[in-house]
Amino acid sequence: MIKKIFSYLIPIKIYEKKSVLSKSIEVTWANGELVLDSQNANYSYGSLQRILRLGLKNIGYEKILDMNHILVLGVAGGSVIKTLVEEIKFKGKITGVEIDAEIIKIANAYFKLDQVKNLEIVIDDAFEFVLKTQNKYDLIIIDVFQDIAMPNFLFEDFFIKRICFLVKRKGFILFNTMILNETQNIRNKKYVAEFYNPQFQIKTIPRIEIHNELILIEKLER
Repeated sequence: MIKKIFSYLIPIKIYEKKSVLSKSIEVTWANGELVLDSQNANYSYGSLQRILRLGLKNIGYEKILDMNHILVLGVAGGSVIKTLVEEIKFKGKITGVEIDAEIIKIANAYFKLDQVKNLEIVIDDAFEFVLKTQNKYDLIIIDVFQDIAMPNFLFEDFFIKRICFLVKRKGFILFNTMILNETQNIRNKKYVAEFYNPQFQIKTIPRIEIHNELILIEKLER
C-alpha cells in the first residue's frame, strides 16, 4: 500500500526480468496502479489500456456485449482483456495469443490473468496462429509489439487479407499501431489508402497518447 501511495510521486519498480523476446519486462507501480512495461514502451495497463479502451468505445460496448468470440493478438499483461471482462462485462469466449511465455507468467502472477474464466491463452506467434486457426471471430484486436518495434508482417497484404477473412460479418478489427517517425506515419497512411474492399469500412483514430494511432476496420453486413 505504501508503494502504491508513493507511486503518485514517482514510479516504483517492483519486478524486472530479462526476456529474449522483449529484452526487459518490468512491473511498476505508477500513479496508483500496476503497469507492465518493456524497456521503452508501456505493454499493459497505464496508457495502453486507455488507448485500447478508446478503440472499444468507438466500436460500442453494446455491440461488444452481443459478440460471441474475441481474438486478441498480443496479450502482454492482459489489460484489454480486463477491460472487456471487468468494465464491459463481456461473457463470451476470448482467445489470447502471446508469443512470450514469460510475459504470461508475469501477467498471471501480478495481474491475475489466469483468473479470467472465459479466457484461453495460446502461446504462439500471431502470424502462425492466424494461418492455422479454423475459427472466425466477432472482434480481432491486434496489439503486437516487441518493445517499440512492430513486425513487418502486420502490414503485409497476405496478413491483412487473412485477418479480414477471419472476422465475421458485422465484426471489427481493432489495430493498435505506433508512429515514432515520418516513415511510420507514411506506412500507416499507405495502409489505409490502399485498403479497399467494398465489404469493409476503415477509419483511423490518430495521435492517442502522442505516439499511437488506432486503425478500426468494420466488416459490413452485406
